[in-house]
Amino acid sequence: EGTPVRKGRGLRAVRRRVQLIFQDPSGALNPRHSIYEAVAEGLRIHKVKGHEPTLVAEALTAAGLRPAERYLGRFPHELSGGQRQRVLIAAAMALQPALLLADEPVASLDASIRGEILALMRSFVDSHGVSIIAVTHDLGLAWNIADRLAVMYLGRIVEIGPTEDVLRAPKHPYTQALLSVVPEIEGMEQQILHGETPDPSRVPSGCRFHPRCPLLASGEADRLGFGERCRGVDLELEPEVGAHRVACHAVPPT
Repeated sequence: EGTPVRKGRGLRAVRRRVQLIFQDPSGALNPRHSIYEAVAEGLRIHKVKGHEPTLVAEALTAAGLRPAERYLGRFPHELSGGQRQRVLIAAAMALQPALLLADEPVASLDASIRGEILALMRSFVDSHGVSIIAVTHDLGLAWNIADRLAVMYLGRIVEIGPTEDVLRAPKHPYTQALLSVVPEIEGMEQQILHGETPDPSRVPSGCRFHPRCPLLASGEADRLGFGERCRGVDLELEPEVGAHRVACHAVPPT
């Protein structure tokens, strides 16, 4: 609710309500721990009340590993990549979180299994009321699962709004460049960004995207009179005036 939580009992409560799903399930699971231990660990840390074997079995079942008894004594190397990812999801959902942070949740999986994992995660939104923040470079994935989309550049959100609005009518030059190279999106002229992403420890002055911005490179920004602002004014997202917001000198506030 906007209140910083740094230590003590409050932080422990937040850790239970906010769970992380890692990109690489092979690296996230301890190879020496059985699947039972992997799911039960969080229950023990947070002292969740209830019959532990039942809670573990219910979590595995909800994650699509059925019958759960078949997996309890097995180890990560005995499972497929998709099954290991389901174990991570089961371990997270066993704590009944309010929020899942998913870091590229299907990037390491075969294309044949990605849809199943995404459908599983989406089902928890509907059945458990959990919210999911998914970090991804795959705009197609975002289009299929996200209600809202935030586009980030160099640690700053440059555009945010309903997914359909952002992907069908992008306003920021960076979002436009990203979408222009997606084969499924028609009617956009391909834009190739020149130069490398700046060092995050040496963020450029002004708009942090300006060294690679096509509007500046083409002279369009200077011709329209906002080039100097791009180079000198670090613009943040406009105030909460609409569902679709953007941090760009080329886009006048609505």
